[in-house]
Amino acid sequence: MDRTPRLYALVEELRAAAPRSLTVAALAARFEVSTRTVQRDLQALMEAGVPVRTTTGRGGGWSIDPAMTLPPIRFTPDEASALVAALAAADTSAPYAGAARTASQKIAASMSGPASTAAQQLAARIVALPTRTAESVRTAVEQALTESTVLRLSYLDAAGRESDRTVEPAGLLTAGGKWYLIAWCRTRQAGRGFRLDRIAAATPTGEPAPPHDLAALLLGSAAAGAVPPAALGPLAPPGPLGSLGPLGS
Repeated sequence: MDRTPRLYALVEELRAAAPRSLTVAALAARFEVSTRTVQRDLQALMEAGVPVRTTTGRGGGWSIDPAMTLPPIRFTPDEASALVAALAAADTSAPYAGAARTASQKIAASMSGPASTAAQQLAARIVALPTRTAESVRTAVEQALTESTVLRLSYLDAAGRESDRTVEPAGLLTAGGKWYLIAWCRTRQAGRGFRLDRIAAATPTGEPAPPHDLAALLLGSAAAGAVPPAALGPLAPPGPLGSLGPLGS
């Protein structure tokens, strides 16, 4: 068995045994490789972020938290092509682009046969013009949204005027190929949308941000009828989020 299929098989073997641990010797015998090879494979899984862990002593071994991993998913060629197109849209300036990139690598490694061929053929036919959002800005926005913390922004409006803002992030809006951070702006004392490619600098403060209802912040603005993207339907409750008024003001 080649290494990539063996790595996935190792994860599934640990998932099947969970919450019990399996010894390196048992795994080596299962896959007919040396214990040294299994040790290297398990170390590689840990470095890739797979939640495998080891315990020492009597009854120790390697285990995995099945709640932190997904079982194998078999994609059709159409589904594989759709994933390629969706991941292509998450260019380096899009929110969570780094996570999308590592997810695409895992998906590519798990596909085989017609699905893999379809994905590779489509990937060779997609190009993108990068936008101007700095990686440091994207990372700061991601962190603030994930951790619900306050951000300090240096922001350029549509006329090129720069202002400093302190904001309490509420969510993200995508419209017309652009991404906006929707937040409560302490400077304006109102909900505002900030185009990511107009944020010149974003500085995390570490200060916890009060929770804000995204729909309430969008009320009265220019993106009337904003709804969760269809692809996120299974993850987010459907329905209008309200309307969105002047952005970045």
